[in-house]
Amino acid sequence: MRVNTAALSYICDGGRETIVDYCGDMLVPVEYKSVSKWVRVPKVEDVYIYSEFLQGESSSEGSFLSDGSSSSSDSTIRLESTKAWKRQLIEGPPDSSSARDIVNAALHSKPGGDQVIKEYEKKKSLCDGTRRKVINILVADMVESHGRIPPVHVRITYALGITTLFPNLKDPDSKNGYEHFYDHQSGSGYLAWRLKTVQRNSAQEIEKSKVSFQVGPKTHHSMHSPVRQLSGDECNEAMSVMRHSSDITLVQDKMKATFQQRQKVVQDRATASTVLDLFPRFLDTSGLIEQDFTMLFGKEVSGKFLAKWPTFFKPRIIADCKNLPGSLHVDELLLSAQQESDDGVWDCEVAAILLLLHLLPPTSKGKKSPVKISAKDAAGRLVKFLRVGKSIETFLKDTGPAQPFLLCVGERNDSIQHFYIVMDQKAIPCKTQTGVAAFDELFKAHFAFAVSYDEALCNFYTFIQTTVYGIDVGSVKESPRVKEIRARLLHSSV
Repeated sequence: MRVNTAALSYICDGGRETIVDYCGDMLVPVEYKSVSKWVRVPKVEDVYIYSEFLQGESSSEGSFLSDGSSSSSDSTIRLESTKAWKRQLIEGPPDSSSARDIVNAALHSKPGGDQVIKEYEKKKSLCDGTRRKVINILVADMVESHGRIPPVHVRITYALGITTLFPNLKDPDSKNGYEHFYDHQSGSGYLAWRLKTVQRNSAQEIEKSKVSFQVGPKTHHSMHSPVRQLSGDECNEAMSVMRHSSDITLVQDKMKATFQQRQKVVQDRATASTVLDLFPRFLDTSGLIEQDFTMLFGKEVSGKFLAKWPTFFKPRIIADCKNLPGSLHVDELLLSAQQESDDGVWDCEVAAILLLLHLLPPTSKGKKSPVKISAKDAAGRLVKFLRVGKSIETFLKDTGPAQPFLLCVGERNDSIQHFYIVMDQKAIPCKTQTGVAAFDELFKAHFAFAVSYDEALCNFYTFIQTTVYGIDVGSVKESPRVKEIRARLLHSSV
């Protein structure tokens, strides 16, 4: 008996899909008298040879198909609709064991798949090149089995299969852990992107989801602090009193009491640029950015970067960057970050922060966007250096309307004496003169002043926001790369 592939598209047991395409042939899981096993169905000229499947099965030891079952009319394998299984996937999550087996079979069936599994077993992780290989293999397998526009439940199954087969690739901060491979809400992820590349010459395109996401620093957040807020004449009087006061404690207290008024100013597009004119004490009183951020999110969130970065994230980022493709700039940053150079390209703490930017480089936003810039060029939008003795006023005049960045002043790049946050061509002194503490304030300035991230630094800052500070996790839009790096670093054993 010869079975045409168009007809034999699925073989089911109790409504559950049980067919896997494997090297052109099929592997069919068959159950008889509570015994299960995989059986190969040979394929010749796009036709599956059903009789050879039965003959091969009946001759095997412990066969659970009797001689009389070789007739197609008596076969225990039934051709059924998969609607029940698809409905089950819609109503609930796919079965992780089945998803893992599908991915495992696909990898073993394609060239290079075995090396992927060996790399994971050895390193408990996958490098970027190997991850791309996995995506290419699985998308090819998906397209072969389900066409160039596979259903959503198929994509979810493959994504779940990846994180089940390779658990250290699972993102613990995502709802399901596999969204960086496929996110059905936004239609994004490595699998989706590869599918779109395959579909580029096709008339049919995957419709993008219209799910709206919050936008980080510009999102309104309720005040976390219980400090009584002033309004009206009381607020105006407080703003006037602290403008010229030399009492730092009074300034801090009045700034707390006018916090809500300041948030109204920065959230209003028409007045946002006037915040440093209305509240000029930011420019000569360090620590006020930290104070506003703490009033938004509380002390626990405010302290997370300084608590986690030095001992947890920094060593893992350094270790992961050693696997990046050869680059003079990365090599120089690694030497500086590990304090292995007498003349480093940057202060050791700043160097480690810039290494993260190489793991989360700028991405192009489409055909109409400017040309994608390099991670090295993006670093120039994050930190700038000014030699001691040079005029800060002259420097500020030349900066233009750039997003907030860190100005490092010192004798050399690897020996910084002062840090400033530059915004609206004004320099705000950092509270603590270390690279880690200064960057902590730079990040917080975006929320204190409700300023959007620089487009080239969006992935970088989003990672810091969600993974380190834990702000708006699950509601802010994250790229698959952000989720992948989070999964990689959080599962690292360094």
